[in-house]
Amino acid sequence: MAREDRTMDAVAEKDREKWMARFQVRLAMQPGVDRAVVLQAVKEVTAHCAETGEHPRTHFGDPDAYAVEAAARLVPADRAARAKRHNGVLKTVESVVKKIRDVPGL
Repeated sequence: MAREDRTMDAVAEKDREKWMARFQVRLAMQPGVDRAVVLQAVKEVTAHCAETGEHPRTHFGDPDAYAVEAAARLVPADRAARAKRHNGVLKTVESVVKKIRDVPGL
């Protein structure tokens, strides 16, 4: 019986780790998110789960959706807008460079 409990605990811990990893990656991909924002969000989730013993999915839901929600809450709107514009410019430049590379003879 004790061995089965350890196995279940290990599975639950692995699932928590997967949730946190996905949350961190998705959060880092949001416009305007820097290291400080990721650390703050992870600290909030970790503290809540430590206090309640809940799995992060139970309280915060899907890690992708919560990453978007956390970024909207933690990143100032002007910084997020600036990052979106910057990302748009980069995508445009990358598209132009790709088209130039596709032109034969250049």
